Amino acid sequence: MSYFESLGLAEPILRALAAKGYTEPSPIQRQAIPALMEGRDILGIAQTGTGKTAAFSLPSLHRLAADYRKPGPASCRMLVLSPTRELAAQIAENMSRYAKHLPINVECVFGGVPVGKQARRLVPGVDVLVATPGRLLDLIDQRALTLKHVEIFVLDEADQMMDLGFIKPLTRVANLLPKDRQSLFFSATMPKDIADLSQRFINNPVKVEVAPQATTAERVEQYGTFVNQAEKQALLTLSLQAGLASGEIEKTLVFTRTKHGADRVVRHLVAAGISAAAIHGNKSQAQRTRALDGFRKGEVPVLVATDIAARGIDVTGVSHVFNFEIPNVAEQYVHRIGRTARAGADGVAISYIAPDEKPYIRDIEKLTGVRLTPMPLVENFEKRAAALPKAGRAPAGAEYGERPARKPRPQQKKGGDSRAFEDRKARKDRENRGDGQPRDDMGRPQKRRFRPKGPKTVGTHKHAVRAR
Repeated sequence: MSYFESLGLAEPILRALAAKGYTEPSPIQRQAIPALMEGRDILGIAQTGTGKTAAFSLPSLHRLAADYRKPGPASCRMLVLSPTRELAAQIAENMSRYAKHLPINVECVFGGVPVGKQARRLVPGVDVLVATPGRLLDLIDQRALTLKHVEIFVLDEADQMMDLGFIKPLTRVANLLPKDRQSLFFSATMPKDIADLSQRFINNPVKVEVAPQATTAERVEQYGTFVNQAEKQALLTLSLQAGLASGEIEKTLVFTRTKHGADRVVRHLVAAGISAAAIHGNKSQAQRTRALDGFRKGEVPVLVATDIAARGIDVTGVSHVFNFEIPNVAEQYVHRIGRTARAGADGVAISYIAPDEKPYIRDIEKLTGVRLTPMPLVENFEKRAAALPKAGRAPAGAEYGERPARKPRPQQKKGGDSRAFEDRKARKDRENRGDGQPRDDMGRPQKRRFRPKGPKTVGTHKHAVRAR
């Protein structure tokens, strides 16, 4: 008998786990699932990539299936909040697989796509709704969703959600939820002030901590290279060229602090012949999805991202993480390098440290308790860097996941006598004149007056008589 069978999980869930090859639970799953099966609130802390999604999904689906009832119109029985679109989609996909053999439907809503389609999917009600806070509140404001019937409330990446920018939307959502609910908070980091704040939303929780807070993955080798800011791009390009050519680098994530910085890095990499794509908040959802799918499939080996991709993006085979710019929040470093060394694999994290970023590194080393191993510059760096091609603005379609721009329509030169141009002009003139319409003194077409159907009348509206 496997551990999951001994917990008493529903047989359809066990079948789904067997199909995914799950036999032994992770530490967070072993400690959290029994408490959740009892209906307790949970404050779970575990380093990223340890299976937090399954830890809250399996017992929640078991509870919904054991007491199954059809959800009410425009409502949900379980609500999962996520800080990013990509993480929300990933959670919904995993939960759909766990609920494959159950009469439970899972929907995912987030910004960047038409809200109308999402609202229509919620009309009959859903069992599990995974959402980002902004789009969730949009649907609530449009009266396309009510939270009155939520039985289970899950907050993934709780520290990020309750940190800058998310506390007000989260407070509003919490006020709309019923008081009689089960609340589950999971995160890789949980600073004390955030943990104190969480007490406003969870009631007498069981605290599950399977690793010291802010510990980094054990299988990640962490290196640091001290380099001037202006030399970072050349160092990254040369390192990727060598690693990809030798096969040492399979897939790699490169992190920047800003959106424009991510685009700039991609332009330089593409100019040097390296297939790369960017993912950040200024990209449309379609562009972000295409870039992430290409990265997962291995069609583009380099994904340049802001910290939006550091939270929960689960892509297998990421061998290296490059911190092109050091995060100014030490906890973000933990999430960044947690994208590698997943599922028992080894990984490498390399940080490029400019002189003004040394205080950030000191904060990171103090938080994680790990001192970065110094890594020298590549051999003949200055000479090889000078030989790299210069990157201008990348043409549309040069970056993976971007649609090629349409070819511009040739414009007619002024004073030209092209017959086709004259024909188009004459047709436009006829359309603008509105031939056949009554015209005013200025030659402008007049709008036709609306005449209601029915018997004709004679006289003013006050003394109108029916015409005989």
